[in-house]
Amino acid sequence: MSKATRIRQQNAREKIKAQQAAARRAETRRRVLIVAGSVVAVVAIVVAFVLIKVNNNNNAASSGTSTSTTGTVLPASVHKDITTVPASALDKVGIGSVPAWMASAEGGAPPITPISDTPLTSGGKPEMLYIGAEFCPYCAAMRWSMAVALSRFGTFTTPLRGIHSSSTDTDPNTPTLTFYKSSYSSKYLTFTPVENETISRGPLQNTTAAQQALWAKYDTSTTDGVTGTGYPFIDFGNKYVIKLPLYDPGVLAGMTWAQVASALHNPNSPVAQGALGVANLITAAICKMTGGQPGNVCTSAGVVAASSHL
Repeated sequence: MSKATRIRQQNAREKIKAQQAAARRAETRRRVLIVAGSVVAVVAIVVAFVLIKVNNNNNAASSGTSTSTTGTVLPASVHKDITTVPASALDKVGIGSVPAWMASAEGGAPPITPISDTPLTSGGKPEMLYIGAEFCPYCAAMRWSMAVALSRFGTFTTPLRGIHSSSTDTDPNTPTLTFYKSSYSSKYLTFTPVENETISRGPLQNTTAAQQALWAKYDTSTTDGVTGTGYPFIDFGNKYVIKLPLYDPGVLAGMTWAQVASALHNPNSPVAQGALGVANLITAAICKMTGGQPGNVCTSAGVVAASSHL
């Protein structure tokens, strides 16, 4: 083989190797582009789902809709409005529209009933026991009052969550809070909430045997020939009980959570006249549990006015 032939063959092999290397690089680029494209597509899909979820949550928070048992986390501004109602607004309301509502709805029955029993305590502190249901429109109204009153003695350590009462009950879709999975801390009392049933009337939180016994003892009644316990039921350390709705849930109709929370700061609003009037009664009952502590709360004008109705 001549030298010229060997050079031509060597050049041909080198050319083939170069072409093969170029082909491999091209294939590598193609695969990278395919993988990158797939990653981009997946990321785009994930981002889309996240944006949809965030948007839905924002829409729920702004429009006031929720169907889950845990509800929708309320915006910080709404949480603040509920838990920082000025004492001046509470003092101006006194017991608000409670007497008129009780006179028309319950034949003049006292709003809070005194009882005498072994002190109800938990964790070395007097205990406020609440038993309600998420579907219940009367519980829906009372939760606003409880949240306002309890905020005068301690702190809800988890964000408050919004729900609506049943759409098929009286006062349908009443905007409210849920105490299911809520957390509350106070050096004065222990708050024990039991949301017994869901919005769709399914079981949610069971009462203990002791809780059930108190509920049956102080809230068993007969309506239309049917005997049983009812919602809401609130026991204040076995000193007082609430077993009736104390203001009209209808004043909350069609409102968002933010609108209700804002209305609590206007003592002339129907919402404040109902919810804050009951909050003062609840506060007065708690003060009986805590020995009048804290003094600045228990001696406030609104609480003193409510105390005469215990």
